Amino acid sequence: MRRKIKAKKELRRIIADLKTKRKRIVFTNGCFDLLHIGHVRYLEKAKTLGDVLVVGVNSDSSVRKLKGRRRPILPEQERAEILSGLGCVDYVALFDEIDPLKLITSLKPDVLVKGGDWTKEQTVGKEVVERSGGEVVILPFVKGASTSNLIETILKKYEKSA
Repeated sequence: MRRKIKAKKELRRIIADLKTKRKRIVFTNGCFDLLHIGHVRYLEKAKTLGDVLVVGVNSDSSVRKLKGRRRPILPEQERAEILSGLGCVDYVALFDEIDPLKLITSLKPDVLVKGGDWTKEQTVGKEVVERSGGEVVILPFVKGASTSNLIETILKKYEKSA
């Protein structure tokens, strides 16, 4: 499955080739730290919006900037490999920036997908995608499914047994 993990330059070439074959490219991104059912359902739904699903994954340094010094729980290569093991995910690319704008600008996906905690107006890359004729889709959240909730559950369960 590691073959799905691509450097940005290689992925850009792959996507350009797929577009010449009229494949619809879907892009989403996130930290994906401690993969949970909300992530899986979200990614499966995102895949239905096109032919190829590309997932941008925040690097460890960008996760720390976004989530604080205690995160991520899992290192970037493990998070990327776990995602690449999902059948709905076609390609995974790590990015170091806090947001995926550079990666979106490079790939110019046909569909940009974000979760329900975002609005279309807040979605980074919206202008890039829409300017090139693509669309932004917001998918609903799975209630209660979040990495933060998962961490809290683990802490509570192990706190009681300690």
